[in-house]
Amino acid sequence: MNALAGWLPYGVAAWILLCGLYGIVTSRNLIHLVMCVAISQSSTYVLLLAIGFRAGGTAPVFVGHPPRAPIVDPVVQALCLTDVVVEATVMALLLALAVQAHRRTGTLDPDCLRIMKG
Repeated sequence: MNALAGWLPYGVAAWILLCGLYGIVTSRNLIHLVMCVAISQSSTYVLLLAIGFRAGGTAPVFVGHPPRAPIVDPVVQALCLTDVVVEATVMALLLALAVQAHRRTGTLDPDCLRIMKG
């Protein structure tokens, strides 16, 4: 049972990624497509947190820690925060592109956007 618990976050991250990819492939609306990209990218949060987790680990404040005490890696936490900022930027850009596509064509269907010309 303990070995399964070690792999559970990785399975959850893979499941979230696959759900997002399924939504991307089957999407018929640009806003839905953007939200599915956000879901796919949120799987990286679970993956990074699973990588940085240490059983019995404490915050990485080095004052008063005994030698060889397990601590949580602060680099993984910084990467997760950076991932949040990158996702917000990507979502803002994709939503702005969807709004412009709707203004120019009057539709959010990706198949109807192929008729646009330079």
